[in-house]
Amino acid sequence: MLTTRCLSAFSLAVMIAMIGPSLCGGAPLVVETEDAAPQYNLYFGDLHSHTSYSDGDGTPDEAFEAAQAAGADFLALTDHHYLLRDVEWADTLRSADAHSSSAFAAIAAYEYFVPGINELNIYGIPYMPPDASQFRPSGVFPWIYDWIAGEPGAVGQWNHPLSYGYPDAWDYFQFDFLTEERDPAMGMIECYNGNIRESSYIKALDAGWHMMPTATADTHSADWISGSEVRTVLLAPSLGREDLYDAMRDGRGYATLDSNLRILYTLNGAAMGSVLSGRPSFVANIHIEDPDGPASDAITLVEIVSDGGNVVASMPGDGSAAFDWTVTLTSDDASYYFVRVYTGSNELGIPGVTAWTAPVWTGA
Repeated sequence: MLTTRCLSAFSLAVMIAMIGPSLCGGAPLVVETEDAAPQYNLYFGDLHSHTSYSDGDGTPDEAFEAAQAAGADFLALTDHHYLLRDVEWADTLRSADAHSSSAFAAIAAYEYFVPGINELNIYGIPYMPPDASQFRPSGVFPWIYDWIAGEPGAVGQWNHPLSYGYPDAWDYFQFDFLTEERDPAMGMIECYNGNIRESSYIKALDAGWHMMPTATADTHSADWISGSEVRTVLLAPSLGREDLYDAMRDGRGYATLDSNLRILYTLNGAAMGSVLSGRPSFVANIHIEDPDGPASDAITLVEIVSDGGNVVASMPGDGSAAFDWTVTLTSDDASYYFVRVYTGSNELGIPGVTAWTAPVWTGA
């Protein structure tokens, strides 16, 4: 891991200090505003992986140790709930506790199969949902949102959208069934899992859900973290699991196909995942850097994306691996703005889209 320490700053109402860039994470990113906004670090890891306790390889102990050795800040094990025996789930919980420290967060979670629909990862609780049949006659798809919403600490992620589902249930019924109570239950959606799934991310945003994009390896092999460049980055004050769960619930982070691409994006001084009170003018501050340098990871283009996937502002890179941009956006009806980043190389081995941030919602 790199040990070089640097300080980068830009300011309108925001000062950002990025200290100690590292190959896979833990690099503090401090956001200071005039009203003493929370301080966040950037933590890099993977929220979707498997072991031999379902249909993968290895044990939880081996997975957490491999992830930490590969430089990750966190790893979530998400074996399929219907294959997990009680003794295996108990061992996953034990292993997560044994491998968590101030330097690494080991997360025990599971992938819940919704017949005919798709799968959701569920984090933050030490027990499984009941069988859907217990919810009949309401035991159809939306019941799982209600269950997550009713369990203190739980947070869900939509997995590999557009992968499968009956024709009338394609893409989670087009992200219908939103209610005020269900909204905070679903904090994340996979924007990358084997391929780019941005269209579903935008579809869910346009349906009104408040969540962040993730990029996951969904590994079923014993190559946790080391086998892929993709990372989910969470903004949190510490590596405590509760702080990470809070970031997941609040949609505070971004998805990247580059293992150490560092992004700061604020709108009117508010970090990604925030909801503003609503006004027609917004100042976006964006800072991006890749410690690997421009030889392989030059930042080629940055776009600000709003409702319907429309690009409302864009700026080409200058051929370097660092990027700073301040731009004013004006709209009476835009409900969100997120940042899309292009680089010279990524997990796919080609130039193109490399990262998507969570939005800042305007409150409109």
